[in-house]
Amino acid sequence: MRVISICPSNTELLDYLGKVDTLIAVDDFSDYPERVKQLPKVGPDLSIDVDKIAAMGPDLVLASLSVPGMEKNIEALDKRGVPYIILNPNSLEEIAKDLETTGAAIGEEALGKQKALQFKNETASFRLAMASSYRPSLYWEWWPKPVFTPGRENWLTEISELAGARNIFDSEAEASVQTNWEEVRSRNPDHICLVWVGIQEQKMRPELIKKRPGWNELDAVRQNRIHVLPESLFCRPSPRLLFGLEKLNKILVKEQSL
Repeated sequence: MRVISICPSNTELLDYLGKVDTLIAVDDFSDYPERVKQLPKVGPDLSIDVDKIAAMGPDLVLASLSVPGMEKNIEALDKRGVPYIILNPNSLEEIAKDLETTGAAIGEEALGKQKALQFKNETASFRLAMASSYRPSLYWEWWPKPVFTPGRENWLTEISELAGARNIFDSEAEASVQTNWEEVRSRNPDHICLVWVGIQEQKMRPELIKKRPGWNELDAVRQNRIHVLPESLFCRPSPRLLFGLEKLNKILVKEQSL
């Protein structure tokens, strides 16, 4: 089986299945596991070189619709008759289903089901570990201007709950919510979690958060609870979210003990 992944989360999902060796190429942003960095690149996820993909003759392309604009990749794959499946999960349950879907698509149906169950069990272990009645509120910032943050139908709301916390925008039905600094201020989160999509942690400047109008009054700012987190562990709908969950849990437990 010769597979091409055109989205980082799909590459990581294939890694969880233990089938990275089936990959012959990936998109420019796929960087995990380490060995995929040596594979041929087919372009950034919004500008995939489908002619290059077609020339490679893959048995399967793992496509995605997780970001607006990816539709043109699907259209181009259709036009050239390249076989593909589309993965577009918004929840942990849907990630588990995608493990099954991908397993079946690469001829490993039993493996897909086994890994889906493993992922569900790992998720459940965090749920069972929650004992504290204290539920700090979290503001997740995907992008600062315009402001985008996850809503109720998003995996980060679930990740928040599994860590014993609450996403302050879980009241909004959408998976992705466009809002503004004043609305965030009015919800007064206990913690601010910066996970700017596509931006590495060292390039973010949390000190600028304190300069936003009225934000010096926020509990999170007054208590210096501004966390710069690796977007690769929180913004990609793949099993690596469990590593992000573990990291978040440690932060919240440490803060609670202070």
